[in-house]
Amino acid sequence: MSEQFKRNIAYKLRVGDILMGKPIFDGERFSFLELGDKKIIRVNIIANIVDKYESEGEKRFLVFTIDDGTGQIKARAFAEDVEKFNKFVQGQTVVVIGVLRSFNNEIYILPEIIKEKDPRYLLLRKLEVEKTKNQTTPEIPKEKIKALKDRLLEKIKEAEEEGGIDTEKLIMNITDATPEIINSEIRKLLEEGIIFEPRPGRVRWLG
Repeated sequence: MSEQFKRNIAYKLRVGDILMGKPIFDGERFSFLELGDKKIIRVNIIANIVDKYESEGEKRFLVFTIDDGTGQIKARAFAEDVEKFNKFVQGQTVVVIGVLRSFNNEIYILPEIIKEKDPRYLLLRKLEVEKTKNQTTPEIPKEKIKALKDRLLEKIKEAEEEGGIDTEKLIMNITDATPEIINSEIRKLLEEGIIFEPRPGRVRWLG
């Protein structure tokens, strides 16, 4: 078993990456998830538990629905693993390390490890994954940058009644742009005097 785990890296991904992957089957049995040039069997996901279901009766199982802002996936535990993981509850941020499986044409995670994490790890994981992607990411077209700038301004204006919005929240809420590009556009808006920082890491509309 340990030999197999050494071969199968637990890839640090976001849920959206798993949902974009192509499940490969050997007959009816799930083999791996094809994502780019990778064959993924094990994953390492940081997400919030948004739903929990525990069965009653002899055949015990536990289902968590986890969400990291890019999508949702289920983590299913069976038999003795139910006792191991049922202390975790809705609302917690967790890291889930486990093997990918398929049931009713739906990919899920069979967890080996679940640990509670500080919610800030969600942002760290986004930065980590995006950094890896950036090594092969082409330059972004100008029209996409303009659309991003418009969305940033819209979200900053919407938060005016709350006294502004944290840049971390902007990075987490905008899932189709890298943190580096979002930060770069925020800096430009500050330099242009369109927005200002009432305190470090928080921005407001200068209307």
